[in-house]
Amino acid sequence: MKVVLSYSGGLDTSVCIPLLKEKYGFDEVVTVTVDIGQPEDDVKRAEERGKKYADKHFTVNARKEYVEMLFKLIKANGDYEGYVLGTSIARPVIAEKIVEVAKAEKADAIAHGCTGKGNDQLRFENIFYQYGFRVIAPMRELNLTREWEIEYAKQHGIDVGVTKEKPYSIDENLWSRSVEGGKLEDPSYIPPNDIYKWTVDGKDEPEILKIDFEKGIPVAINDERMDGFELIKTLNEIGGKHGVGRTDMMEDRVLGLKARENYEHPAATILITAHRDLEKLVLSRRELKFKKFVEEEWAEVVYYGLINDPIFDALNAFIDKTQERVTGWVKVRLFKGSVLPVARYSDYSLYVEELTSFDTTTVDQKFAEGFSRFHGLQGRLYKEIIKKLKGD
Repeated sequence: MKVVLSYSGGLDTSVCIPLLKEKYGFDEVVTVTVDIGQPEDDVKRAEERGKKYADKHFTVNARKEYVEMLFKLIKANGDYEGYVLGTSIARPVIAEKIVEVAKAEKADAIAHGCTGKGNDQLRFENIFYQYGFRVIAPMRELNLTREWEIEYAKQHGIDVGVTKEKPYSIDENLWSRSVEGGKLEDPSYIPPNDIYKWTVDGKDEPEILKIDFEKGIPVAINDERMDGFELIKTLNEIGGKHGVGRTDMMEDRVLGLKARENYEHPAATILITAHRDLEKLVLSRRELKFKKFVEEEWAEVVYYGLINDPIFDALNAFIDKTQERVTGWVKVRLFKGSVLPVARYSDYSLYVEELTSFDTTTVDQKFAEGFSRFHGLQGRLYKEIIKKLKGD
């Protein structure tokens, strides 16, 4: 029997290789690493470990597909409880590539290294089940602990650089880096600085960046046009030097469990901040109000890993319609972990200086008096009625 394993090269997926043979009776384990912008060294390391510990290994490039999903996220201002969805939106992209290999290899099953307490099991399996594959989840089915995995890895000569002193689970891709596990699980524990890799405490001098958007999609930094992958990568480097994009939060997982999560996402913070600011310039009040409801639903659908649900396409259809006018630029000021929009421009701007400025007379201010007479009318009537009923 043959099984295809979604392989990151870390502790969980590495111990799955011998487990799938010892506990599940598979004759052949095929590992697949999907490149969605994680560091090249990580991809290379996973490839080396896959070839060393498994019977066959594939590395699949899905950067293009992932960036396309990130563009949808930017247009939707993707944010779940303060989390920019880097891992969530990556899982279905990875899963689709795993399925492609499983079909080509005529595999009997697909396996993953997710636990039974997290969200990723749901995101992966939703896609795997869609294509009718048997799914194996050793971490969940064998009820394994991270401490047990570390010992098991040692016994089988598997070296993944994880120790009991630093048992962190790290997930990194183009959009975000997450760190969890060990003492970090305690909400009252202050994380040490060494958990951070992308961000530092911040430069002493601020920096202003100009971000250009076309129909909601970022296309240039300081007037230099770039493809999506390079643009996001560049902003991660610039923002990280200013300490931008750290999130330490309590997160409500799909299962209802609360979990402490630590993330780094400089480019995501910069782009979503700038994109929201540009929308405020070009979208109408009611568009902005309704879009907030759509964004909340969009973020939850992505967080739950349900991007194959019809609602996802429907939400994107509305969002894409609003983005037809989200073209222009925003300048943001980066300093000591903060991102502050300081200037913006668009040919579709709904701001009209002649109407708004205190120094113009285009609009006769006396016209506002009639509106003011009726504004708040029902509230005033209510107060009068209560006053009469109380006999005041």
